Amino acid sequence: MSGSSSEFVIETHALSKRYGRKLALDRLDLKIPRGRIHAIVGANGAGKSTLFRILLGFLPPSAGEARILGRDSQQLTSADRGRIGFVNEEHTLPGWLKVGAVIAMQRHHYAQRWNQNAFDEVIGHYHVLPEQKVGQLSRGERAGFNIALALAQRPELLVLDEPTLGLDVVAKRAFLESLMYSQAVESCTVIYCSHQMEEIERVADNLIILERGQLKHVSAPEDFCARVSLWVADVPFKGPELSKVPGLLQVQRLDGLHHYLVLDQDEEFGDFLRAAGARSVQSMPVSLDRAVNGFLAKNHAAPASAIATT
Repeated sequence: MSGSSSEFVIETHALSKRYGRKLALDRLDLKIPRGRIHAIVGANGAGKSTLFRILLGFLPPSAGEARILGRDSQQLTSADRGRIGFVNEEHTLPGWLKVGAVIAMQRHHYAQRWNQNAFDEVIGHYHVLPEQKVGQLSRGERAGFNIALALAQRPELLVLDEPTLGLDVVAKRAFLESLMYSQAVESCTVIYCSHQMEEIERVADNLIILERGQLKHVSAPEDFCARVSLWVADVPFKGPELSKVPGLLQVQRLDGLHHYLVLDQDEEFGDFLRAAGARSVQSMPVSLDRAVNGFLAKNHAAPASAIATT
């Protein structure tokens, strides 16, 4: 299969990676179509970093297969790598080089692909001068410089791995706006890995949740939010036995009220609470951050008999 003919930028089939007794990826089947911004989220240890090390050819799988831009990830050529942009939270560039020298090197390296308009469009969000040394740039300016360089190479696939980690509010906003309003982004597929759900809610078209090396959910972020709801009930005594609460993700007792975070429940859940003796019941939507963290916390929760009293 040629690199440009695949309708998926990333395909894995039964992909597994084992480190001794630890299974970092567990027969992962994942297909990410071309176009749009796809967010990959998961708790630490979900397998995100291992997945990208395999996809970028830096690590061999223990079993299964992985393809990126239609190519076996273990057989990537330098030309294949030229079609992939990568930015992580380190934003590492040689500190002793001047900005202009880095631009010249990248323009030479990606001579056939270089898009000066894309670079200028993104760098315009930042006060970065060619005569400055990279080491003199703030962390936010280095992040902006990195995303400008990555988009200027005209990638078919741009991987952003925790790109705003450690940035202040102003730098984070500049980074997200340079990503959202860049015309260069429209012609590539973006994979956005982050723990910052408010960023994902703002930029992502597609939400992919990994947990313990397995695929747990794929949908638009707003569709996932719609599946999770918070119910606040005035329940006498301990309330219903937690093992019998349908769709339960989390439960807390705050100011004498029970807060139930639940998955895939409709108005019948209110009837369930009333049948359990609830004197008042109220439901409300939740943010993506609350929905995802509740979903991921379900399998890392305290014993079912415990109710948080924070």
